[in-house]
Amino acid sequence: MDSALQLIIDRVQAAAASGTPLRIRGGGSKDFYGQTLQGEVLDVAPLAGITSYEPTELVVTVRAGTPLAELEALLVERGQCLPFEPPRFGPGATVGGMVAAGLSGPARASVGAVRDYVLGATLLNGKGELLTFGGQVMKNVAGYDVSRLMAGAMGTLGLLTELSLKVLPVAPAEATLKFGMSQSEALAKLNRWGGQPLPLNASCWVDDAGAPTLYLRLRGAIAAVEAACKTLGGERQDQAAAAPDWTLCRDQQLPWFLERGERDLWRLSVPQTAPVLDLPEPPLVEWHGAQRWVRAAAGEAQRLRHAAAAVGGSATLFIAGGARPERVGGRFDPLKPPLDRIHRQLKKEFDPAGIFNRGRLYPDF
Repeated sequence: MDSALQLIIDRVQAAAASGTPLRIRGGGSKDFYGQTLQGEVLDVAPLAGITSYEPTELVVTVRAGTPLAELEALLVERGQCLPFEPPRFGPGATVGGMVAAGLSGPARASVGAVRDYVLGATLLNGKGELLTFGGQVMKNVAGYDVSRLMAGAMGTLGLLTELSLKVLPVAPAEATLKFGMSQSEALAKLNRWGGQPLPLNASCWVDDAGAPTLYLRLRGAIAAVEAACKTLGGERQDQAAAAPDWTLCRDQQLPWFLERGERDLWRLSVPQTAPVLDLPEPPLVEWHGAQRWVRAAAGEAQRLRHAAAAVGGSATLFIAGGARPERVGGRFDPLKPPLDRIHRQLKKEFDPAGIFNRGRLYPDF
């Protein structure tokens, strides 16, 4: 065991004994996300480095404090990638933060979420015990899939120290098509196209200065992409110009996001088949209709939560408006009794003293 890890273990054990809350932090790129930031900072940046990489097996094992950009650069050298396109939100994003936040980019609806690519994890629980779950292959789980449980847990169950991830080859071909159409037309077409053998990878509908537009990204075999372009029509975009725009979409740097001003940014997760919702303004729609970003003034929380719940979805206050306190109200929809009980039991089992990321998910969790 190296000295960096031993120092962190000692720190966690001391915190557990004294009941001192700790705030796990890698690069801090997602400090805006979640309910509150409480406790002494526990820096995991020293836990960095690629442990092993087997390109032919499509598996990489990496320490949690490793910069995400470093991992992605290594994969690019071998023509591979993290297909779920994890958002970075800044140059300091780490692999551990990527998994803990559980956020995925534009391709999520077509290729799966970050949790689907977590094969194994080593974590430090709230007692200072180092535990390993899963491994380096898909069929290695007997019982509860703890490694994937860490995706989206926001560090409340334990401190990730190492992760084994499935990677995939970069698609041979890619194309972006542009269509001028209303939100309702876009949702209808995306649902219809989703039932056809087309290499759909990502979509983004946005009302840009009164010009409602759907952008559709295709990825796959060269023949499949070319055939789909002819079938679907639309205006094919220059790939050198379109690729950076998808990166901006992933990291929420498109003009639509940057023009938010003092408004809150909400994330609505709904079924892909959900119709146009009653919202303060037209949203930016991703994931073929399943993810809808909304810019809203303070006081619109109830309206947005009701709109999402009415179609079987949920609403999250992703980023609070600039004129308001950074941590306001309830960021996430309250858990229903069965799920709330399960979450609390898991928290008690993994972190009995409640020292990790206290209040990050819910005020009393």
